[in-house]
Amino acid sequence: MAARGITVRISGTDVDLCPERALHWPEGGVLAVADLHWGKPESFHQHGIPLPPEVLEDDLARLSAALRATRARRLLLVGDLVHSRRGLTPEVIERVAAWRSGHDVEMVLVRGNHDRHLDSLPASWRMALVEPHLDEGPFRFSHHPEPARGRYVWAGHLHPTVRLSTGADRLRLPCFHLGTEVGVLPAFSAFTGGMDIRPRSGERLFAIAGDAVVEVPPSRSSRRTRG
Repeated sequence: MAARGITVRISGTDVDLCPERALHWPEGGVLAVADLHWGKPESFHQHGIPLPPEVLEDDLARLSAALRATRARRLLLVGDLVHSRRGLTPEVIERVAAWRSGHDVEMVLVRGNHDRHLDSLPASWRMALVEPHLDEGPFRFSHHPEPARGRYVWAGHLHPTVRLSTGADRLRLPCFHLGTEVGVLPAFSAFTGGMDIRPRSGERLFAIAGDAVVEVPPSRSSRRTRG
């Protein structure tokens, strides 16, 4: 079944909310993702906690699929690309470099709080590093969700999720949280916790349900709390 995203109009510009947990801005040729946390399992391994090593492989495959589907010319990584210094192992560096060699697009990291220990990125990744934000057209891309005068902000950091309930059934899904001034992207990595969101007046939630993105009516979402 083909993936189905949703197009919304923000600041006079159409953007696509993609089921791969990515934002596509066609006019700018941009694909944006946040909170990849590469090397997180490796960080836990060094503390003696076994976690599935295929997390990185799954995330890289999904990112490749999003790049192919959108034909974006630029990939913006909106913070927390790397989980920790300990997780940046030679194996992680080599695997990401091999993946990078297969994508002829510009890649830019907007530094997040988990990236603060990085003086530079591995040269083989061929990624630029900027901070604290990147302004493009009507948008600002910033890891932290803080409003900016005159621009709509796309951010990460919060890992937004929504809880849905139908009768006795309960479901928790990653989501896009779109406010009037700031839109928060879902954590790209599937290996993260989350923050449950209930939209305030003027805000919208778009849940990622498998290969589809669906808007969640306010009455269907749970109260606001940390997950």
